[in-house]
Parts: sequence; structure tokens; C-alpha cells
Amino acid sequence: MGAPYRRLLGRLEEARALGVDFGLDRIRQALARLGSPERAFVSVQIAGTNGKGSTAAMTESILRAAGLRTGLFTSPHLARFTERIRLDGQEIDGDRLAALDPPIAATGVPLTYFEISAVLAFRAFAEAKVDVAVLETGLGGRLDAVTAASPVATAITSIGLDHTDLLEGTLREIAREKAGIAKPGVPLYLGPLPPEADEEIARAAAAVGAPVRRWGSELAPAPLPALPGEHQRSNAALAVALAEAAAAACRRPLTGAQIAEGLRRVAWPGRLEWLAPDVLIDCAHNQEGVLALAAALPRDRPAALVISVVRGKDAAAMLAALAPRFALVVATRSRNERALPAAELAALLPGRRVEVVEDPAAALALARGFAAEHPGGYVVVAGSIFLVGELRARLLGEPVDPLPGGDPLP
Repeated sequence: MGAPYRRLLGRLEEARALGVDFGLDRIRQALARLGSPERAFVSVQIAGTNGKGSTAAMTESILRAAGLRTGLFTSPHLARFTERIRLDGQEIDGDRLAALDPPIAATGVPLTYFEISAVLAFRAFAEAKVDVAVLETGLGGRLDAVTAASPVATAITSIGLDHTDLLEGTLREIAREKAGIAKPGVPLYLGPLPPEADEEIARAAAAVGAPVRRWGSELAPAPLPALPGEHQRSNAALAVALAEAAAAACRRPLTGAQIAEGLRRVAWPGRLEWLAPDVLIDCAHNQEGVLALAAALPRDRPAALVISVVRGKDAAAMLAALAPRFALVVATRSRNERALPAAELAALLPGRRVEVVEDPAAALALARGFAAEHPGGYVVVAGSIFLVGELRARLLGEPVDPLPGGDPLP
């Protein structure tokens, strides 16, 4: 980890401290001053409450299997900021990324943390001369920095209640914000949505002239992806549709074999990922996410849950969905400043077997001890992307950024 990358992390930390400030004027101004790097490649954009990262990873993998040069921009990261920007499937080098930042700072535009992230990705993709960039929306859609790009296709994977303090509190209102990625004449692919959300998005898409195609009726089923979980079937179908649109824009139509190969090879860290025979991690961090996790868990093995939740999430609903599946819950606290105290989490589970262990590593060790005492026992780590990132890096021995980092609120 070189000095330039450390300086970039410091600049990002300063921007992160300023919080969230939605809008497209700043990033559009900065991009214009940088020569509009977001126009140097074909792109697709993905929004949604859950599933957008998995869909982005599958889309990129399909395109790479077809021989196209790819860029992938996702958020947040697990252990290193550089995870967010990938070139042909490889995490970008930190010092190489840092070298792209001085011209961004020189624009004089006061960008937020996520806006800097997006502009860095656009510049990295333009410099690398990628054919296609797959862009995951950070938060919302209408005013998210990624929406400054000009995609040839868009998708909304799911709509659920999350970040309601910033995105308003009803499914209709959240759907309206995410529908802001719709653009005139650009196809918008929809995953399985609640009826009121589908209705709201369809209305917004019609207003701007974006044709809508839906999972289950207008999108063909996709081959089974390598990513586990029944919920990945609809994500895979969206990924195929996005990849086909991007490849067509590059005049490189996809074959069935390329699609199947891309879905077979896809990897997405931290999502129903077994790190050891007794440790399963998942980034589920809201009610919809933990329901998908609960549905995917083995049903015939004793298990312990290690969980941390950040303030602003519906921790009670998350625990209500998950806790009944576990013989032991270990409440802990990630190093993120918004993480709830472990004792506060434990108080939400009266009458259940709960251990309070503030240190995540010690919490995992306790849970693994429980698993070892029960034949077939295993541990699930979930509830917080920050917790998953911290413990994943520790178990795999991967490097971690010196600053905690992370978006102001993932």
C-alpha cells in the first residue's frame, strides 16, 4: 500500500465526514471539466434495494466471458476502497487509482465521498479503454452520482424499505427515487417488485419514454448462476438482459455459451460465501436481505449467528427474521461508528440465548466454539457489511485499508 493511495484515502475520509448531499449538478460539472470520461465507453446501470451488486457482478462476468474489456463499479467495499473499481475482473491498484485523483481535485468542484468514487471509476475505465462499464447505483437513483452516466440499459432489482430516513418511508416513494435512473428510449429491466412499486416505476418510465421489461413475463429465464440462493434467479435474468444490451451496443452479440460461462464463473465476495466448513458470511443488512439469507440457510444443521447492525436499520425486524433459525445469537459491534452497542442488540431478543461480545473476533471465536460442540454445527456472520468485511479479511488474511472508510451510510 503506497503513499499515494494513503493520501487518496485521507482525502476520501475528509469528504466522507461531510456526509451525504444528493444532486447531479456537482458531478456533471466536474465530469465536463475532465472531458466527460463517462462517455468514453458503453455502460449499463443497476439500482435496487438488494441484489444490485450480485446483478452487476453477473453482468460483468458474462461480458468478460464474451471477450469484452470490462469495468465494474460497485459499493460499498468490504476491506479496501479499491474493491469498488475493477478492470477485467481485477481490483484496481491503489496507487494507480490515486494517480487519477489530482485532476479531479483540480476541478475545484466540492464533491462528496461517493461522487469522488464515481468520477475515479469513470476516469479509470476511460484510461483503461474498457468496452463496457457496469455501474451499480449507490443510493436511490434519481440523484445518485452514477446517474450522471449515459447507459444503454438500466435495471431495478428489488424494492424494499431501507434508508428510509433519506429516501422517504413508503415503497412508492422509494420506487419513485430508484425509477430516476430511467432514461428516454433506454430499456429498463425490472426484477420481482411489490405491485405498488412496479406501478410507480412503470409510471415514471412511461413519463420519460423508457420501455419496461419485467422478470417473469418479458425476460427469458437465465441459466443457474454460480451465486447461491433462489433470489439469484431473477438477478441472473436481469444480468443477461443487461449484458445482451451492452454487447449489442458494442456490436458483439452474445452466444448462449458465453452467457452460461459468465454465470458459471461469477464470484461476489461476502454474499452467502463459505469461508470455512463452519463459517458462512452474508452482507444482508436490511429486512429484505435477511429474509433471503434465512431462506438459503441449511435447515438440518445447528447454527450460531454473529450479528452487528448499524443505527438507522430496523434491527428488531432483522432479528425477528433471523434469530429463530439459530440456537445461539452472539451480538457484537463492528468498527463502524454507527454500529449499535452489542448490549442494545441483545436487548431486542428477550427470552433467547444471546451472548454479548463487543469485539467481533472474539464473538466469532465464541460462535465457532459452539459450532464445534455440535455435530454439523456452523456459524453465520451477517447484519452489517462492515462486520462481514472485517471478519472476512481477518479469516482470509487479506489486507485492510488503514482507515475504516465506507460510504457515509451503507
